[in-house]
Amino acid sequence: MELANIQQHPNQALGPGGKQRTSSLEAPIMLLTGHQSAVYCMKFNPAGTVIASGSHDKDIFLWYVHGDCKNYMVLRGHKNAVLDLQWTTDGTQIISASPDKTVRVWDIETGKQVKKMAEHSSFVNSCCPARKWPPLVVSGSDDGTAKLWDLRQRGAIQTLPDKYQITAVSFSEAADKVFTGGLDNDVKWWDLRKNEVTEYLKGHQDMITGMQLSPDGSYLLTNAMDNELKIWDLRPYAPENRNIKTLTGHQHNFEKNLLKCSWSPDNRKVTAGSADRMVYIWDTTSRRILYKLPGHNGSVNETAFHPTEPVIGSCGSDKQIYLGEL
Repeated sequence: MELANIQQHPNQALGPGGKQRTSSLEAPIMLLTGHQSAVYCMKFNPAGTVIASGSHDKDIFLWYVHGDCKNYMVLRGHKNAVLDLQWTTDGTQIISASPDKTVRVWDIETGKQVKKMAEHSSFVNSCCPARKWPPLVVSGSDDGTAKLWDLRQRGAIQTLPDKYQITAVSFSEAADKVFTGGLDNDVKWWDLRKNEVTEYLKGHQDMITGMQLSPDGSYLLTNAMDNELKIWDLRPYAPENRNIKTLTGHQHNFEKNLLKCSWSPDNRKVTAGSADRMVYIWDTTSRRILYKLPGHNGSVNETAFHPTEPVIGSCGSDKQIYLGEL
């Protein structure tokens, strides 16, 4: 695996210009290379020690966050690109989604596939595990359904039918509700007990490409091809219009990649991929862009905050993954 450190400093405590370093990364910016094709998704594990990345090359790579960020394992099995991946809450497994119509579960210790869920009839764009027990996963597909899986059982335990392709999914904090977004611009709020949509979150003017529940479970962040990032208030006593904030600056383009978005661990910042090759980070209170970070030579498809340190990770269509100190 080829690997480049952008800046190597003999004194690791100080960065360029003698600035104090803020993280335990080996250098203020680390470049991870090895994927053969566009990288669509990347996530830190809950402990912040490992990154998983999924690519158009069908592989999932595991990288160490510290030291020289070595790629130490490759998870192989998907027959098509890896469009989305998620760590389970305990960090022992990875869930992945692919246009090969499957959702797969991987054991991190062995690198082996432990479950293959193959009931979708078209591309699977998105997957999301529940934060709490039981071990549920929801997946969203171009077949116009979201499917609910219990990892202890064979087959989907519930199917949520939609008229349109589903491109993004998320659980509520208690995992009794599911959020789906897709081609028709609306976020649908499903009550799993009733198996129906109980609320529509309207406001986006184009296809939704990514969504994530806030760390405290009170808000939903969505990214869409209308070049807007929206924050929705999910709390029971929220105002009628739940869209409390709209953030702009990032771009989507003709490539129509499913650009993801995510929260910082303290709820105070959000980040999103952008087709203009920049990594954007906003302050959720002021809605201002705090950082606009260059480096990628292609669309930035996913960005993610490190769970405990001021570090941002990003992956792009340029086959590259960056870790940068904030």
